[in-house]
Amino acid sequence: MSLAALIGFLLLTGMAAYVQTLTGFAFGLIAMGGVGLTGLLSLPDAAMLVSALTLVNAVQMLLKGWRDVDWRKFGLVLVASWPFVFIGFHLLEWLAASRADLLRLALGFVIIVSSLQLARKPEPLKQPSGAPSYLFFGSIAGLMSGMFSTGGPPLVYHFYRQPMPMVVVRETLVTIFALNALFRTGLVIATDQIPAPSTLSGLFAIPAVMLGTHLARRYPPPLTQAAMRQIVFLLLFLSGVSLGAPAVAHMLKGAF
Repeated sequence: MSLAALIGFLLLTGMAAYVQTLTGFAFGLIAMGGVGLTGLLSLPDAAMLVSALTLVNAVQMLLKGWRDVDWRKFGLVLVASWPFVFIGFHLLEWLAASRADLLRLALGFVIIVSSLQLARKPEPLKQPSGAPSYLFFGSIAGLMSGMFSTGGPPLVYHFYRQPMPMVVVRETLVTIFALNALFRTGLVIATDQIPAPSTLSGLFAIPAVMLGTHLARRYPPPLTQAAMRQIVFLLLFLSGVSLGAPAVAHMLKGAF
C-alpha cells in the first residue's frame, strides 16, 4: 500500500468509525464501499483489515458495557453465524479469483439493500421473536460477514425491533460483531491468506478508528438521528450503485 493509499484508508476508516458509533452498524459498509470505489486495495485484503478494525472498535465499545449482553440471544446468533462466515469467506476467495465483476456487483447489492434498511426505522414488535428468527438472521449476517465483513444490517434490523432495553440491544450486537470479526480473522490466519506486509500497514488505521469512535461520542454532529440516517443512506446508496452499475455494464458487454 502506497503512502497516499494508506492516508486515504486512514481517513476512510476514521470516518467509518465515526458513523458506526452514531448509527450502530455502518463501519464495514462505508469502509468496504470506499475501498471498492477507490481501489485502494483488493476486496479480500480490505475485508481482512475491516474485520480486524471492527474487532478493535467493538472491544473499545464493550469495555464498559459487556455486562448488558443478552447471552442467550448472543449464543443463538453465533451458532448460526459461524458456519456461514466460513462459507462467505471461501465464496469471496472464489469470486475474487475468477469473477471480479460478480464480486463488485455482490458488494454493491449488499450496500444498496443495507442502505435502504438504514433509511427505514424498524417497527417495534409487541412480543419477543422466537429462537428460529435469531438463527435465520444470524445466518444471513454470517454470510455477509464472511464475504465483506458487513454483517451488521440484518442483525440491527432484527434486534432493534425487539422489546428489549436499548443498552442490551447495543451491547449484544457489538459483542456479536466482535466475535464474528475474530472468527473471520482466524480463518485468514488458518488458511495462510495473511496479506503482504505493505497491506498490513493498513492496521495503522487502529488509532484512526479509536479517534473516530471518541470524536463521535464527544462531538456528535448537530443533527437529529433521522437526519443522520438519511445522509448515511444517501451516501451508501450512491456508493452501492456506483459499484454495481459498471459491473453490470461490463458483464452485459461481455455477454453480447
